[in-house]
Amino acid sequence: MSLRQTHELHKRRYGRNLGVALTLAAFIVIVFGLTVVKVTRGDFEPPRGEVQN
Repeated sequence: MSLRQTHELHKRRYGRNLGVALTLAAFIVIVFGLTVVKVTRGDFEPPRGEVQN
């Protein structure tokens, strides 16, 4: 088993994969942040009105 130099194609693919991973991570952070803000503001609480029997 000989050690070979990394092909140029693998370097480009790694860069593209890294870009996609960072974009996905940023999207997840944004969605999580928006969810935390909505929950802490109380937007998910049911309306406090009259209870019907």
